[in-house]
Amino acid sequence: MPEYLSPGVYVEEVDKGTKPIEGAGTACAAFVGFAERGPVNEPTFIPNWTEFTNTFGGFLEGSYLANAVFGYFLNGGGRCYVTRLPGGAEEEEEKAKVALPSHSQASIESLSITALEAGPAGGEITVEVVKPEGEDVSEDLFNLIVRGGGAEETFENLSFGKARGVRNVLDVVNKQSKLIRVAEQESQLTIAERAPNPGTYQLTVAETTTTALAPVSSDEIVGDAAERTGLSGFEVADDVTMVCVPDLMALYQAGIISMDGVKSVQLAMIAHCENMKDRFAILDCPPDLKPQQMKDWRMNEAGYDTKYGAVYYPWIRVADPTGKKDSVLVPPSGYMAGIYARSDNERGVHKAPANEVVRGAMALETQITKGEQDILNPIGVNCIRSFPGRGIRVWGARTLSSDASWRYINVRRLFNFVEKSIQMGTQWIVFEPNDADLWARIRRDITAFLSTVWGSGALFGATASQAFYVKCDAENNPPATRDLGQVIIEIGMAPVKPAEFVIFRISQWASGSETSE
Repeated sequence: MPEYLSPGVYVEEVDKGTKPIEGAGTACAAFVGFAERGPVNEPTFIPNWTEFTNTFGGFLEGSYLANAVFGYFLNGGGRCYVTRLPGGAEEEEEKAKVALPSHSQASIESLSITALEAGPAGGEITVEVVKPEGEDVSEDLFNLIVRGGGAEETFENLSFGKARGVRNVLDVVNKQSKLIRVAEQESQLTIAERAPNPGTYQLTVAETTTTALAPVSSDEIVGDAAERTGLSGFEVADDVTMVCVPDLMALYQAGIISMDGVKSVQLAMIAHCENMKDRFAILDCPPDLKPQQMKDWRMNEAGYDTKYGAVYYPWIRVADPTGKKDSVLVPPSGYMAGIYARSDNERGVHKAPANEVVRGAMALETQITKGEQDILNPIGVNCIRSFPGRGIRVWGARTLSSDASWRYINVRRLFNFVEKSIQMGTQWIVFEPNDADLWARIRRDITAFLSTVWGSGALFGATASQAFYVKCDAENNPPATRDLGQVIIEIGMAPVKPAEFVIFRISQWASGSETSE
């Protein structure tokens, strides 16, 4: 209270008005991948495609990051963040390498090894392949002993197998080694035949490094929030609402990351979104999958159950930006993120991002029939389909959740929008006197905001009272709650659901006969 110590006229400003809650942004994607140049492991704000090319360069053979960002802006995306993984065209410092022949056919290479350090230090590394001791040792097992820089690393009982309990050479070495990274060479040999030939191999420095993909592990992609690296580095970007890692599939195609590595990164994407509670993971499926294989992958390898993520199938064919081919297949996540942004801007976050044309798509990797989608749609696989005269469209809007309340992408993202908007717009409440006057002001401000949301068509109900309610009174704020310094506000909303199944019931009707109204 001000003090009045002498006669006079005093003018005071009294805050009696509402404190409007501004809607949070919903269309800002985050991408992780490889680029030609630019800052490494640093979330970088990119407002448009020109800024991306100025910062990170153009399209890079073997990488899908530039394609994803281009597709994002082409389909309506407005801004995004990009984190570049180590690798790319500008990192041409020579690294020592060696390819190990298989023990069954010396002319066929089974495993390529690359030194982590570039230059002479990498050239000092040797790799020894040893057959495990014992009479009953399986033919597919082998040991690797890595020596270099005064250090020695031993990895025992490795295999190219991927079954549960098997020590897959890619998973073990790429996660644990401080000296090398390994990649599987494509071969028609069996797992047992692929085991490298015993002997000692010297890593040698190649003339140039032309590949865009560095041999990074799944842990390096996930990164560390404290160091602002990898996927976890996006915790610092509060405005991110969508997360994509398009080059995860590039690493899988190159044999640098196994399917278990793909699963670990996608689980980390989902966990990141669930922990942050304000963003959504857009997942890619592996390439070259037929519809039945896609079903098997979804049910077995990718048996995720989350309301914070969605997966799209199949890959899309776009014009090759490098000009070396007529077209290339790319994972759909970047293009889907752009469609999310376009739908949000044109209709609102409550509109399901489906029945939308995929701009830039020339064809699909696989043409999906209605019968095949009948199998995939119920298990949460959002199909992209080509329709005669209507182009290539997104024909699914489901999350990966088994909970029917969170079945649709637009419902999850609507709640993300409302929750973040209220959180940002009600910071003034903290440390205010917790009394009936505060409760009334809270109800007023949140009701005003939700009335706007309802008016935009995001909530179901003929009136505002049917669409939502806000409860903040003595009943849910008893003395025990107030003594803990808490004020509890209960909010209920009735979100609109998409008309996923449109059913016309048609029957014969005899003119002039009696009908019930």
